[in-house]
Amino acid sequence: MSAVCALVVSGTGLTGCSEDPDEGTNGVGRLPAAEIQRKTRTAADSADAVRLSGNVVTSGRTYKLDMRLKSDGATGSVTSQGSTFQLLRVGEQLYLKADAGFWSDAGGEGGTGAADAAAADKLDGKYVKVPQGDPSYKKFSGFTDKDVLLDGLLTLHGTLATDGHHEQAGTRTIRITGDAGSGGTLDVSLEGTPYPLRLTRAGGGGTLTFSAWGADFALEKPAKDETVDYGQQLPTS
Repeated sequence: MSAVCALVVSGTGLTGCSEDPDEGTNGVGRLPAAEIQRKTRTAADSADAVRLSGNVVTSGRTYKLDMRLKSDGATGSVTSQGSTFQLLRVGEQLYLKADAGFWSDAGGEGGTGAADAAAADKLDGKYVKVPQGDPSYKKFSGFTDKDVLLDGLLTLHGTLATDGHHEQAGTRTIRITGDAGSGGTLDVSLEGTPYPLRLTRAGGGGTLTFSAWGADFALEKPAKDETVDYGQQLPTS
């Protein structure tokens, strides 16, 4: 109970008093929705690193992401259609690691068709260097680019409004919505820097959580004996 509330209660005999939900916060909860969105985007863009996890639906396909991202690279996993693969980007070099089943699946996630059994076995559990000219590079590097990924995700559609105070993983938040929620919802931290903490995308496009803002992590190229280099193009059938 605030000091003002306590004084009113003790002086009048009242049994309760309305609390200010923004007391002790960073104050963004008092701002218009558009200003909250501007501040949270600025905070996200300024952060050196972030962990992103959850589901993204795009082109009718659901991707489950668990990625740690920063300006010069990323590491983490992506799952789609029952297949999980690891992504690692160090600078401009992108690596993909998956089991033999991934590589031998015709028309699989790599978008390169079926590899023969020998090639699939060779790639099993190895970090495969993805050539920048290969179609897979553009497809998968987007999952590892902090700026591109956040720019595409942290967008609410339609008229912005606030939708009350909430909580995400023990942190107080203010929620903003697009078109009363049909254009997406975003929970923004009321504690410390106003980072985005939880996003529900418009049109059933998935739900994502954001954590470990600004927490650095190591990025290292895999050892040579863990890496396969296929040159200018990944194997195809």
